[in-house]
Amino acid sequence: MTHHKTLRLILGDQLNPSHSWYKQKDDDTLYLIAELKQETDYVKHHIQKLCAFFNAMENFATALKTAGFNVLHLTLDDTADDKDLIELLKRIADKYQCETIEYQYPDEFRLKSQLAKFKSDGSFDVIATDTEHFLLPFTDIKTRFTKNKHVTMEHFYRAMRKQFNILVDDTKPTGGKWNFDSNNRNKFSKADLACIPKPKLYNNDVKSIISRLNKHKIVYFGEIADQRLEWPTTRKQAIESLEYFCEHLLSCFGHFQDAMTDQSKNNTSLYHSRLSFALNAKILHPLYVIKRVIREYEQRPSEISLSQVEGFTRQILGWREYVRAIYWINMPDYAVKNQLQAKNTLPSYFWNSSTKMNCLSHSLKQSLETAYAHHIQRLMVIGNFCMLTGINPDDVDNWYLGVYIDAIEWVEMPNTRGMSQFADDGIIATKPYAASGNYINKMSDYCKSCQYDVKQKVGDKACPLNSLYWHFMNKHRDRLEKNPRIGMVYKNWDKQEKTLQEQTLQQATYYLNNLEAL
Repeated sequence: MTHHKTLRLILGDQLNPSHSWYKQKDDDTLYLIAELKQETDYVKHHIQKLCAFFNAMENFATALKTAGFNVLHLTLDDTADDKDLIELLKRIADKYQCETIEYQYPDEFRLKSQLAKFKSDGSFDVIATDTEHFLLPFTDIKTRFTKNKHVTMEHFYRAMRKQFNILVDDTKPTGGKWNFDSNNRNKFSKADLACIPKPKLYNNDVKSIISRLNKHKIVYFGEIADQRLEWPTTRKQAIESLEYFCEHLLSCFGHFQDAMTDQSKNNTSLYHSRLSFALNAKILHPLYVIKRVIREYEQRPSEISLSQVEGFTRQILGWREYVRAIYWINMPDYAVKNQLQAKNTLPSYFWNSSTKMNCLSHSLKQSLETAYAHHIQRLMVIGNFCMLTGINPDDVDNWYLGVYIDAIEWVEMPNTRGMSQFADDGIIATKPYAASGNYINKMSDYCKSCQYDVKQKVGDKACPLNSLYWHFMNKHRDRLEKNPRIGMVYKNWDKQEKTLQEQTLQQATYYLNNLEAL
């Protein structure tokens, strides 16, 4: 039996080849990458999410071995008798007579707490280190954010731009503006739809992973065609996806980053990069991605506008870093926030997409089939519906955390419980992102083929979002009326005839009592 002085744990979302751990080889160090039932069962996951992480972990283990590192890659078969991560670590450390166990700080509160409580019986030391991935160091979060206090994302984003010298000229924003979001709200025309490039897809064989999941009775949901995974799970594939995005998608990304359609049958990710899993598994570094995109813009200024690049940069340098900070400064209390006292349960169509609402059906179906939906589908279709119908944020959290391939709690929870459900006392959003059918019609072609009429508030064919929107706004009027960003809505409501108001609220009540039938 080979002995090792140090055991280093690599979690499934810590596949960072640039980490300082790998700057030099040491025969006394053993790296551990393990599939563990603890991680498959804390929430019910989409089959593609499980396959993506397990496939990426195996690929990373193989890459480390090829580079000459000592790696122990354990599958569910190997860890079936380990009760949890701590038991596994103790077993492996004892087996190889390790003196030290090292780990990188996890990016989920439950894991950080579990490992923080992990104490040696005296036979080895336990040491934690940074993941070296995020641009805002963990120790700096408390200097920028305060628990239960709103920090404006735009202010944070501008500070990060200056700090990393991204799209700035002498501390001033390139192009004279910090934010080009107003340029990025176009809807697809028929001509636009015909021009959407094919997505960059892969053919990763995950048959053996699915076999193991079934053997160990792991409960999952969703679909995976032909037991092949289309997402990038190696650094080579992730870089190829980034290059494809720069060459074929970046020139139109910003224009259509909020647009939705059910007419693009061969490309459900549209102009989005499909890099979110690779980023959140730390296969790619955010600064590497940002600088590569900016370099493409600088090389093709006549084809790529500044608004495309700024929109992409804002999502990674701004929003991604922002929600991570919000998560950590407010946990664990953030996980139970429910300021609107929402108590309803998710309808069954969240698991089968069988609803007559075309916008919701298409977004759910896409999520179940591909483990992906872009941010407006998540926020303004699925999230908006959940908020308007008063779904318990716990249920919404669990569904989002399980269904999306890029969902890790640090990024999922603030986006869901905070941004989409307005359940966090306004820590993230200064207003609820509530919308009637008019918004969906403005940003998509969903309404054209829907059984409901987006123009109607009441009646058998009335779009449910219309009456549900006014019911929501009326129900929470005391909380929202004085909000300067939304107060004007009530003036429009008050101008409506009393009879129409009553009919609208009655329509909403009927829908709320019959959610399963929508």
